[in-house]
Amino acid sequence: MSYTQETIHGIVEAQRAYFRSGETLDTAWRTAQLKKLRQAVLDREDLLCDALHEDLGRSRTEAFLCDIGPVIAETNEIIRGLKKWARPERHFSGLMCFPSTKTTVYKLPYGVSLIISPFNFPILLTLGVLAASIAGGNTAVIKTSSKSEACTRALKQLIEETFPGHYVTLIDGGHDVADMCLAERFDKIFYTGSPAVAKHVLEQASRHLTSVALELGGETGNWCVVRKDADIRDAARKIAFFKLCNAGQVCININQVAVAEEVAEPFNEALKAEFVRQIGEKPEQNPEYPKLITEKAFDKCERLTAEYKDRVIFGGTGDREARRFVPTVIYPVRFDEDIVQHELFCPLLPVVPYKDAEIDSVMKLIAEREHPLSMYIFTSDKKWADRVMAAQQYGGGCINEVCIHMMVRGVPFNGTGHSGMGAYHGEWGFREFTHPSTVLTGRTRFNLPLREHPYSGKAGERKLKLLRMFER
Repeated sequence: MSYTQETIHGIVEAQRAYFRSGETLDTAWRTAQLKKLRQAVLDREDLLCDALHEDLGRSRTEAFLCDIGPVIAETNEIIRGLKKWARPERHFSGLMCFPSTKTTVYKLPYGVSLIISPFNFPILLTLGVLAASIAGGNTAVIKTSSKSEACTRALKQLIEETFPGHYVTLIDGGHDVADMCLAERFDKIFYTGSPAVAKHVLEQASRHLTSVALELGGETGNWCVVRKDADIRDAARKIAFFKLCNAGQVCININQVAVAEEVAEPFNEALKAEFVRQIGEKPEQNPEYPKLITEKAFDKCERLTAEYKDRVIFGGTGDREARRFVPTVIYPVRFDEDIVQHELFCPLLPVVPYKDAEIDSVMKLIAEREHPLSMYIFTSDKKWADRVMAAQQYGGGCINEVCIHMMVRGVPFNGTGHSGMGAYHGEWGFREFTHPSTVLTGRTRFNLPLREHPYSGKAGERKLKLLRMFER
């Protein structure tokens, strides 16, 4: 379908009229829509898996592990908790508000939401966010990535066959269509993608003072720190797994590893051995290894590999036709080199050596850069690790593990600064798509004249004494 500003404006206005009808406010109705969404995903598992394979070369297992399964789990968690989360909160008004005793906090939907999703996890980062929007009682306009064409087609079919357009609509197209969407007045915008585009989203949203949630990768990338007392084989195994996942096209993936030079050699050998064990000696020929989303992404891998060709200790090659680039380890890399100054979003992995005795300086250097979305630490010094993770600025992370912090129920997924703002998953997603409204219920009898004039003389003195008592 070809979109114009007029057609998009019509979609938004139709959703606004539907929202104002009040039908989305009932929590039982919202739960029914969430169940419809869950069933739509279950019924179209084959369709979604085929689309993920076409766009990203995902195997069925990886497609379910990273996209489809998490959507089902997320929707189930919301269905179970929604009634409790949406229940109005009752508060005692306090003596200052006498004779009122009752204050209520309602969790109200924003209204018409815009969800802009990326190519790398197109099912999860579209439908997972949609589930949060539905839970909050909003309508939704979805703009999917033009890069993951097969997934956009599959999602469009799923949405159109599950929900009416005045409630949920999926819009495809390129950046021009995204800008048409951003030109409209929405009540909530949820964007997942790069910091550079996020600045544009914020700029457009500011014209209407629209509330925005951003989930970004972090401008200078996510760090993994391996200390000399770490279990090297365990660290290498987990890092290799994660770098293979979606060919490194993961917002929370490891951008670079800082490894204590005392254990750098055994770490590098263990890492290379793990890549071979998990994906084989020729990953570019392994049908289970995901592919890069575009030839442009492949070109970037080739260009960076050529720049650092004298320090490539593993990989460095690929199959252009298949768009598969071998996981590539580059060592040694300095902290001040360009390759560790920005998010890579590909299978390249720079390894930066440091002296373990200088670890505090390393953490200070990381802290001085833009805040990452994730941070990973491998060490046997749990006290040090806890202290660092409680002090650094980042979205989320793990100690002696990678990525699975985002699978824990009941906790937020979010970034900070250049890695994002706002949070979602479970109840946090419900909170992100609602705003609290406080309502005090007054009384018509026993009202005291404390707040009324006069404020001077004996009457004023008595009022001041009572006010001081009430504020204790």
